[in-house]
Amino acid sequence: MIGVLLLLLLLPLLLFIAAPQIRKMLSNGVCTSTAQLPGKVAVVTGANTGIGKETAKELAQRGARVYIACRDVQKGELVAKEIQTMTGNQQVFVRKLDLADTKSIRAFAEGFLADEKHLHILINNAGVMMCPYSKTADGFEMHIGVNHLGHFLLTHLLLEKLKESAPSRVVNVSSLAHALGRIHFHNLQGEKFYSAGLAYCHSKLANILFTKELARRLEGSGVSVYSVHPGTVHSELVRHSFFMRCMWRLFSFFIKTPQQGAQTSLHCALAEGLENLSGNHFSDCRVTWVSAQARNMTIARRLWDVSCDLLGIPPALAAL
Repeated sequence: MIGVLLLLLLLPLLLFIAAPQIRKMLSNGVCTSTAQLPGKVAVVTGANTGIGKETAKELAQRGARVYIACRDVQKGELVAKEIQTMTGNQQVFVRKLDLADTKSIRAFAEGFLADEKHLHILINNAGVMMCPYSKTADGFEMHIGVNHLGHFLLTHLLLEKLKESAPSRVVNVSSLAHALGRIHFHNLQGEKFYSAGLAYCHSKLANILFTKELARRLEGSGVSVYSVHPGTVHSELVRHSFFMRCMWRLFSFFIKTPQQGAQTSLHCALAEGLENLSGNHFSDCRVTWVSAQARNMTIARRLWDVSCDLLGIPPALAAL
């Protein structure tokens, strides 16, 4: 009994001592590409914080023209100035993008296409997690609306530019949480039943299904597409969940930093020779497992058609 009590008292200390090794074990996977990006153009959504910020910083460090596409323009401007100062690259720009409003998405795309002749890297990074039930400006449930439909529309609007700029890449940030997700077509907007945690999982599954179907449709176009699980990362994503914030603090020593979490996105955006892996899901900079639901191309095609219908995208244009 005394031994058990002693172990319980010593356990926090042992975990603290072992934390660096455990974190290293959980954070393997580093982008080793040496690719430089002068003349290349990249868009990173949600790059005013967390993984997106670190991704944008690395792309700028390599010489790309980087667009920080975010809802909070003021915060984005501060981040852009920080990146410019750190990298010496003044070609870091901020543009308003609210993925919860299709008018904002269309306005962003229109402005970007007017300003730029090329787009080589699109990283669909922004997202929401475990929100109380709410709807976007267009009446979509917030998780599916922002995490899936918002990026679906953005990618659609920028796709011709990506094709013209080929070879180019699209990276969709998903999550291991997709394994708990299901696409309930009869309840896609969560109006019949709703769970904040599961709604997030459903939207992350949608990211992977979108990636697979987009890759299938883009075969031979020179545009390759990947989905990624960044790992468990310190970020603002858990701001809506008191429980998740507590868990993040409790296990903070074992959670990836945003810089570590950005590595797989960077790998898929930069690594040479990944073109034949288009449509695959990555974690720790290598192809990884996805659930049976995420491999179901029948569901992927149906989700594509439903998404086009919800967003008012004509079938002729959706065929790519």
